[in-house]
Amino acid sequence: MITPLELVAAVTIDLVVGDPKSLPHPVRAMGWLVQKTERLLRGVMKGSVRELLAGIVLVVWVCFVVLASAVAIEWVLKGLGSRGTVPSIIAETLFLWLLATTLAIKELLKAARAVIEATKAEQIETARRRLSMIVGRDTESLNKEGILKATIETVSENLSDGIVAPMFYLIIGGLPFAMLYKAVNTMDSMVGYRNEQYLYFGWAAARTDDILNYIPARLTGAMIVMAVGIVRVVTGGRRLLSPAHALMVMFRDGRKHLSPNSGVPEAAMAGALGVELGGPSLYNGVLVEKPSIGEKINHDYLIAAEQALHITLVSSLLATSLGALCLWLI
Repeated sequence: MITPLELVAAVTIDLVVGDPKSLPHPVRAMGWLVQKTERLLRGVMKGSVRELLAGIVLVVWVCFVVLASAVAIEWVLKGLGSRGTVPSIIAETLFLWLLATTLAIKELLKAARAVIEATKAEQIETARRRLSMIVGRDTESLNKEGILKATIETVSENLSDGIVAPMFYLIIGGLPFAMLYKAVNTMDSMVGYRNEQYLYFGWAAARTDDILNYIPARLTGAMIVMAVGIVRVVTGGRRLLSPAHALMVMFRDGRKHLSPNSGVPEAAMAGALGVELGGPSLYNGVLVEKPSIGEKINHDYLIAAEQALHITLVSSLLATSLGALCLWLI
């Protein structure tokens, strides 16, 4: 288990440094392992039933490798020397950096802000291209409002997947649990699709991700509801609705989403901003009819998207504060 100070330090590192491409990152190693394992399994297991079994093998194998590696790394780093010595300082620094790699606060805000800034400057093609790097849907035909809606949706979803969920597992199980979660989330992002290629092979990864995200998604919705009140005070409440409205929409529309988890933070965010999310979207040229979440009370999606970033940052800091408190009490 980590200490409150280690959690705060990890969040601080993530906010300041982020994930520079020049530095190695555990998620890239996980992605490599998933890719190589998928190729091996697909070469020997064909047919729907065998693909389903292969997908289960993929999840078990990748989780085992990542969990075992994380436990070994934590044991080595925590066991290096006494405090104050050069080896222990290096080990603790490396350990904090590994903790920080499980979080994605800076990168999420940076990527979303880049889309918003391009949209604000009427650089629609640039905004579409930047958006395509952080969402799974087709972006080529999206208008200005569609771009901003998609940005708000992905910020809401990734507040849960990339920030609150890994922080939750850091708190209850330290580095090994957080890395295990990141492995499952990585598998889901790579193979957890409901298309012809991954319908059976990706089933286990998608369902495991749903299970691990069930509690964090609802905690994220609660963080958003609490953050609304704070952001209203700090920004003067421009265009933001009340925490009560965010909570109402979260309970009313949170189950409408195709995902059992993504709809909760999206509904809370939609309620906070007074916007309508969801609706039909194209994925690889296929039209997917997604249910509408929230209602269009605020018609300025540009301001709403900017406020979504404020809520995301405040929610992240709230989660950090509450997480540190829980670790201190334990």
